[in-house]
Amino acid sequence: MLLKMAKAYRRPLLTFYLAAPPRIGDRGEDFRTLPERQATTEALVDTLVRDVRARQSMVRAIVEEEEEAGPLRWVGSARLDAGVGSVLAAIRQTLGVDLADYRAQPSPEAAFAFLRGKVEAAGVFVLLIGNLGSHHTAIPVDAFRGFALADRFAPFIVINDQDAKTAWSFTLLHELAHLWLGATGVSGGLPESRIERFCNDVAAAFLLPNPELEFVGIDRHANAEEVARLVSDFAKERHLSRSMVAYRLFRAGKIDEPLWRALTARFREEWLAQKAAKRERKGSSGPDYYIVRRSRLGSALLHFAARHVNGGTLTPTKAGKVLGVKPRSVAPLLNVAALGGWAA
Repeated sequence: MLLKMAKAYRRPLLTFYLAAPPRIGDRGEDFRTLPERQATTEALVDTLVRDVRARQSMVRAIVEEEEEAGPLRWVGSARLDAGVGSVLAAIRQTLGVDLADYRAQPSPEAAFAFLRGKVEAAGVFVLLIGNLGSHHTAIPVDAFRGFALADRFAPFIVINDQDAKTAWSFTLLHELAHLWLGATGVSGGLPESRIERFCNDVAAAFLLPNPELEFVGIDRHANAEEVARLVSDFAKERHLSRSMVAYRLFRAGKIDEPLWRALTARFREEWLAQKAAKRERKGSSGPDYYIVRRSRLGSALLHFAARHVNGGTLTPTKAGKVLGVKPRSVAPLLNVAALGGWAA
């Protein structure tokens, strides 16, 4: 039983012989509003946050010691009272992102990669992680969508890659707003807290400016089926999440709360059905392990690790911890040709 518990809660066996339960790892503020929380799922979330915090700590120590760059002064520079517009303007200016360029990308995945590149260029490490190394430890989106670790030297954002790819950009911007506020924590569930609504509004206004809401073309007398179709068409043209568009319409007073919740549930069910159908078509085959890993880790962390492995600052063992892989996988993962020469 103890062995089963150690495995379920991702803790060493010795933990269960302590005189008192270990202190829960510092995940910052819990911004989630979840109807029910399963202990095993929460253990997975805690383990993931602990793991990423350890990786961040190693990166931060090297950045400070090597004096690679000064502190990012924009981290923690904003306040809720400043308003959504103020934070939105600061993010746009810092990233240098043009919304037209974002929408000009050929797919939602490409649009996210474009936005992610801008965020990483601003000094943030952006990771896509939805499990603890295998599909057996997949963390459902209901448990967390993303989390931000605010730090002026090595800020990290983690996005749950179990979520729909069309939602990744929104989550990235949401967590970026958390960094602007200096608010470390885990996000997910319904946006009921003030800070979650604020970060949602920043992300939504970034991807979908207010004036464009008029183009959705919703008639007050339209039924739910018609509204769902209009939202779907509108979102597809702009590489947006349908749920995000529905949320934006609700916040703007163009649809009521019951309809917004109904649309959100509907879009979620449709996405899950599409995901299951895709999994069946795909079968057991899949893309190369290292290609997937590089995509999940992002160019910023890969570039960082490659540079410091080459410079001798990171041993393969430490690099493996930073990258979340075994030491023997570091060399092929940081293959110079595959990384476009970043390690040089």
